[in-house]
Amino acid sequence: MAKTYVIDTNVLIQAPYALQCFEENRLVLPLVVLEELDGLKKADGERGANARRAIRFLEKLRLQGDLLGGVALPTGGTLRVEANCSDVELPAALPDDKADNRILKVCQGLKEEGPILVTKDLVLRLKAQILGIEAEDFSTEQVIPEEDQYTGRLQCYVPEDKFKDFKKKGVPTKDVYLSDAEGNTSRPDLTENQFVILKADQSLRKTHLGRVKGKKIVPLEYKKSQPYGVKPRNSGQYFLQEALMKPADEAPLVIVKGQAGTAKTFYALAVGLEKIVNRPTGEYRRILVCRPNAQFDSDIGFLPGDEQEKISPLMRPIIDNLEQLIDASEEERYENELELKDKIDELFDRHVIQTEALNFIRGRSFVKTYLIIDEAQNMTPNQAKSIITRAGKGTKIILLGDPNQIDKPFLDERTNGLSYASEKMKGSPLCFQITMTADECERSELALDAVQRL
Repeated sequence: MAKTYVIDTNVLIQAPYALQCFEENRLVLPLVVLEELDGLKKADGERGANARRAIRFLEKLRLQGDLLGGVALPTGGTLRVEANCSDVELPAALPDDKADNRILKVCQGLKEEGPILVTKDLVLRLKAQILGIEAEDFSTEQVIPEEDQYTGRLQCYVPEDKFKDFKKKGVPTKDVYLSDAEGNTSRPDLTENQFVILKADQSLRKTHLGRVKGKKIVPLEYKKSQPYGVKPRNSGQYFLQEALMKPADEAPLVIVKGQAGTAKTFYALAVGLEKIVNRPTGEYRRILVCRPNAQFDSDIGFLPGDEQEKISPLMRPIIDNLEQLIDASEEERYENELELKDKIDELFDRHVIQTEALNFIRGRSFVKTYLIIDEAQNMTPNQAKSIITRAGKGTKIILLGDPNQIDKPFLDERTNGLSYASEKMKGSPLCFQITMTADECERSELALDAVQRL
């Protein structure tokens, strides 16, 4: 049975194709949504681009017939613009001059149709519930709950005789198994490029680190590497190092999730510097760092200076990591602050490292670039898709972030670009993934204690 969905503006701003995702149902677009799209069509960055894309789709529908009366959608449903319901009364605490409340008026006016309000706005969903209106998030871009999301790693057991030959031959995936607390065994569902901690079933203290490759689990290729002098301190960092050290033609996409202090950004920069500065391989021309920020779209244009000066405050975490990499001596590192700054400035002056605002790289193609997207959990799914499809020949894209530290108001653990890319790229032979665990925090004893307690 067809349902009636009332669509909020923020759904179209995040997913301009959303009107084509409701199958054979009735869609209602309040007139205020058109007004808000009109106000956003000249905005910079993704918001403006998405508003214009949504408007162009509505124009195509307008040419087919009367939007007020309703037009057919390609998916089999219908869409109409609702210009009535202005006389519908709401509680006095919900004034008419707010766009959200005008959308609620439409929902109230259509009560007989049992409308479902679709919005990314949590507060609007709360208001709708107070008024007895059913409301939900736009679920097309939602991935599974965080606790069930792909981590890129697994611990399993292998017979002792197979374990001994692992370094020479690897282990067939059919020979590994899982075991629960009661001793019941089962076959793991392994994914291409998934990292594995192998334990010998007769001597559990023995472990090997490997990766799923076809029908075998093979040893790590870069286990003994120390990029830019950095040595892995835990299994997660060994896996991270393996993914980052792989050349772009084997691993053009690396997705790393994990809490603060697990060395995600630090390790990504270390491998980039190793490949370009320490032992130039010719793989990459430069390191390009982008760091999406909740304030970029609205505030960056008002900051003084050129593009680099505008984004430099937001790139300070990158500088903090470079300070530790450029001078490995913790005792002497800050004795001469000016000399340390000069070393870092030289990397930027030589264009070894470049930084750019995420909303300025639309439409570009990157060739032989080591591209780091830090804080990728603040990207929308559409931004993640745009970034990944920008990869030219010889480019390696690294998405880093913590899905529990989201600054964008309409994103959460299930709808952010990092988690979306992770779930959609799971199993791709071109994508390596690893989720760092809380006990792999290496920032400081306090940081590790805080991660576990807070």
